[in-house]
Amino acid sequence: MSLWISSFLLGLSLAAPVGPITAAQLDKGMRYGFMHAWVFGLGSFIADVLYMMLIFFGVVHFLEAPLVKTFLWCFGFFVLLYTGIEILWNARSTDLSTRSRQDKTLWSSSFSGFLMSLSNPLTVLFWIGIYGSVLAQTADQYGTSQMLLSSLAMFAGIMLWDVGMAFMGSSARRFLTPGLFFMISCCSALFMIGFACYFGMKAFHSLF
Repeated sequence: MSLWISSFLLGLSLAAPVGPITAAQLDKGMRYGFMHAWVFGLGSFIADVLYMMLIFFGVVHFLEAPLVKTFLWCFGFFVLLYTGIEILWNARSTDLSTRSRQDKTLWSSSFSGFLMSLSNPLTVLFWIGIYGSVLAQTADQYGTSQMLLSSLAMFAGIMLWDVGMAFMGSSARRFLTPGLFFMISCCSALFMIGFACYFGMKAFHSLF
């Protein structure tokens, strides 16, 4: 039980730091409502699980290859740059008095969350550093049979955080004025574009 609780709290704390995924999920909640924000987080969670499974089954060496890292830096640059520009472009066009009237499906929100997390090189480095060491410690203290339990508890913590972020974003739209929403959207977009520039610099240094 202590292993489950500690792993659950670890998953919750790992998901908590504000990054481009959190900023995009909050924007989805304010713009389209709870379900779009939740499935966006679910898509991001699936990408996290994919990377964690690769680490769990020892395929982490593939992710550490220089060519793969360079590809992820470039891919992350284009995805975050596009997302940031899209948020800026639509910042004035969202009607806060209604749920989304735009042609936005739950599938597209989910896929954008999956793609953003999958293309985020920080996700790879984060899970390799954190999750890899957690697995090693769990195997050393509790044996390999408890590694799956620890992983599932971490998944539960991440999912709980995603639900909380979706609820926070969708609830905030009730209290936002159009002007305040525009400012928040711009800050969120600039935050993503800043990360995109960072990824672009990393890709440039990797290539040259």
